[in-house]
Amino acid sequence: MIKITSANLNGIRSAYKKGFLNYIEKSNADIICVQELKAQESDLDSDMKNPHGMHGFWHCAQKRGYSGVALYSKQEPENVQIGLGLPEFDDEGRFVRADFPNLCVMSLYLPSGSSSDERQQVKFAFLDAFFPILQQLKNENRPMVICGDWNIAHQNIDLKNWKGNLKSSGFLPEERDWISQVIDSGWVDIWRTLYPEIAGYTWWSNRGQAYAKDVGWRIDYQMTTPDIAQTAQHAEIYKDEKFSDHAPLTVHYDWKL
Repeated sequence: MIKITSANLNGIRSAYKKGFLNYIEKSNADIICVQELKAQESDLDSDMKNPHGMHGFWHCAQKRGYSGVALYSKQEPENVQIGLGLPEFDDEGRFVRADFPNLCVMSLYLPSGSSSDERQQVKFAFLDAFFPILQQLKNENRPMVICGDWNIAHQNIDLKNWKGNLKSSGFLPEERDWISQVIDSGWVDIWRTLYPEIAGYTWWSNRGQAYAKDVGWRIDYQMTTPDIAQTAQHAEIYKDEKFSDHAPLTVHYDWKL
């Protein structure tokens, strides 16, 4: 059995001040994928690089206080890939892949388009560039888990106020269609497969008491190849503590690294 967690930290330094380091120890996950570090490598202390002695790998954005992803694992991976090989997106620190003998795990942070139309166009460009990469990954015929903030709610059930967000970034028809294409191509959305009728929100706006009222969005996913998807036992969204505007998503798989 392995336990894999994905969490957007909205700033690793902020999340650590709110107890995320203790959560890592408490959760006892085998692999933890985090997004939105908002830190340069020089800002990361030893606990942020290798929490509780885990092996750590990170991809920081060139821009200070922006984006960035990391992956932590108890077992040392055989191989690690930092970045997608696409300079315009790699400059923003959006991808880390770790290969183990029986599994590949990735930490992914898709661009948000909510701040401006310009950023929405960057997001569309990323979707166009990333879809062929997803196909290439599938063609490797290896069991894979892609953890991360995909910044897209797929179906009406995936956000509380779907009627009011039909023209909002993160719920645009083109974005939702793209997620459908990802799933139709063979990737499995673990939460929605396990729990077809449970919303499973993972992000809440900081406005209007959204968290207290549970007016959320499900934009954090674990997408997997069908082989490991069949072994997913259960999943949970951790809300006992609040480290960020996102909540950690954990899935338990009957699988060995």
